[in-house]
Amino acid sequence: MFVLTVAAENQVPLAKGIQHPPQSTATVSISVIDVNESPYFVPDPKIERKEEGLPAGTVLTTFTAQDPDRYMPQTALRYSKLSDPANWLRIDPNTGQITTTGVLDRESPHVKNNMYNATFLASDTGIPPMSGSGTLQIILLDINDNAPRVDPQEATTCETLQPNATNITAIDDDIDPNAGPFAFELPINPPSVRKNWTIIRISGDRAQLALRIKFLEAGIYDVPIIITDSGNPPKSSTSILKVKVCQCDINGDCTDADRIVGAGLGTGAIIAILLCIITLLILVLMFVVWMKRRDKERQAKQLLIDPEDDVRDNILKYDEEGGGEEDQVRNASSVPTDR
Repeated sequence: MFVLTVAAENQVPLAKGIQHPPQSTATVSISVIDVNESPYFVPDPKIERKEEGLPAGTVLTTFTAQDPDRYMPQTALRYSKLSDPANWLRIDPNTGQITTTGVLDRESPHVKNNMYNATFLASDTGIPPMSGSGTLQIILLDINDNAPRVDPQEATTCETLQPNATNITAIDDDIDPNAGPFAFELPINPPSVRKNWTIIRISGDRAQLALRIKFLEAGIYDVPIIITDSGNPPKSSTSILKVKVCQCDINGDCTDADRIVGAGLGTGAIIAILLCIITLLILVLMFVVWMKRRDKERQAKQLLIDPEDDVRDNILKYDEEGGGEEDQVRNASSVPTDR
């Protein structure tokens, strides 16, 4: 309850003869009825700096809220998860302790500018129940967990020494100091790689691939390239660069692109396609022959059952006895007579 004293006074003096004081006061009592208010997190947002790659089950922090309704009879706050895009976190409903349920990855598409945002909810048991939200911002520190790779994965060069160099670029999902400058080299095996090709680094993330021999037949070649980053410890990988070797004009432009595209299918793929086409043609031919044979058989059956040439009219019977005149005479002469 609040008690206020209110005073009122005329701005103009009272007329003469009026027996009233120039000022009047009154006391006002105000009773404030408490209503349930939303809990709030402190601080909001809460910022945590953690190294990426932490395993599942790691305790990150405790994120709790306060309830402004201190004099209302209600139980403790309950915590729940409102937004967790990568489903990496879990919050204890009673204590607000946050633990990981997955491995935190800075390179995840859910991480923006090295920061991962998750939102949690605190709810009371008032009438009506109220809730408030708070945001946890996790700044993920990079570790060297990604190997560099070549980009793009295709290149074109000429089949002769000049001009034949092609530039390649290495990329790494990690950031400094776990990225460039990169080291480029060709593997020892198979021996044909170092026999046919050479690679020279021209900057921290770029290298130049060129032919070592005077001439290489036009076609598509898979060239393995080993790229190593500057992390501690360093991480490396072998990227396959698909190189199209073609005939070039004096400007170094490929002049037989169509033939190279056909060669890109590979001998095995071309043979498989040809076999499929031949098999399909054989099946079609067999079907046509079968249809023609079926038509001939149908026509032959129709000729056999033609009513004008019923085969039953052409059947001749032999060795029949009796009924004829000659047979009767012959039989009569063969009967013995009594004398």
